Amino acid sequence: MGVVQILKHVGGHDRPLATLGKGEFVGEMAILNARPRTATALVLERARCLVIDAAILEQMLTTNAEIAIRLVKKLARRLDSADEMIQILLDPDPRARVLRALKRHAENTAGAAPDGQAPIVIRATLDDLAGQVGVDKVQVRDVLSRLRRLRVADEDEAGNVVLLDLPRLLEFMEFLEMPGKGEG
Repeated sequence: MGVVQILKHVGGHDRPLATLGKGEFVGEMAILNARPRTATALVLERARCLVIDAAILEQMLTTNAEIAIRLVKKLARRLDSADEMIQILLDPDPRARVLRALKRHAENTAGAAPDGQAPIVIRATLDDLAGQVGVDKVQVRDVLSRLRRLRVADEDEAGNVVLLDLPRLLEFMEFLEMPGKGEG
């Protein structure tokens, strides 16, 4: 299948930015901007990779409109994802940041069931989530404990969060957004 995690070294720690699956590409920004890369790619599951240099990429984009359009669409989705992460980080409620990050990960996970009925393995541990959304690890664990009791999420053997029921997560998030609900 192939799974690659994109990491950025921040504050002495490697922070996961994204987890990419089959058919994805990495390093395009460094090539397009003719600048050094700013993140590291770590292969999590055996992957076959095709390395394309700047000249070949430019030729591919100028001679094949379909490739150019796919690249533009993918970059637009990544920009939307970055905007969504900014919105998550601006939320003053740490619990909401964790829940919104779980939802974001689930929606961006390759192969996630569109109806949300199948379990979705989010390739992020509780510590990863804490670092991504700027929340104390204890608060992330508290949120997962509540989701575990509701049978919405759990952890797998590797410590990754597994969403068991995406529609119920969304319902829970709606409940918490209601005035006076979810306090305490």
